[in-house]
Amino acid sequence: MKHYEYQKSLKTIWEAAVVTYEGGNHEPDSYFDDATLAELASIGLNTMDVYDYVEDYLRHGAPDFETFLMVSEARRDYFLTMQGGKASCNTLDSSTLPAKTDEAAGIVWLPRIIQKAYGKLRGELPPETMYGCSGDQRFFKEHDIHPAEFLRAAWAYENNADKLIEWVIARKSA
Repeated sequence: MKHYEYQKSLKTIWEAAVVTYEGGNHEPDSYFDDATLAELASIGLNTMDVYDYVEDYLRHGAPDFETFLMVSEARRDYFLTMQGGKASCNTLDSSTLPAKTDEAAGIVWLPRIIQKAYGKLRGELPPETMYGCSGDQRFFKEHDIHPAEFLRAAWAYENNADKLIEWVIARKSA
């Protein structure tokens, strides 16, 4: 994927996935040919990174393409900058995520979204776990934080979750 125009390639891939989903195909593994999968991999993305966002957009109206693009950009930047363009060999075990009801500093969902954000940044989310799902969207709306903005904050405080929690508290009280 050409770096200067990667956003155009992502839009083409998104639009094709929308057409495929609207056509009744809900089998993610059949969405992309090898060339498209290689394009996605070149910026740290995979099938589910596209499919989950397209599915939720068509079923629930959010997240939209622009959010998908911004989240993908944060992942791309981390992949190229921090991972040197090399995919992680690790995959998060979804059963180890904090419960949806867990709190940090009295904020429900925060421990969970922090771990999901770290997994998204590193490209380690398993197919059954989506960064930006409807529960995540509720959290982001309630705290007036864009999903891509949270990813960038998670990157900034990657080695200090307490600082990320402080950042969320400061945003909440602003």
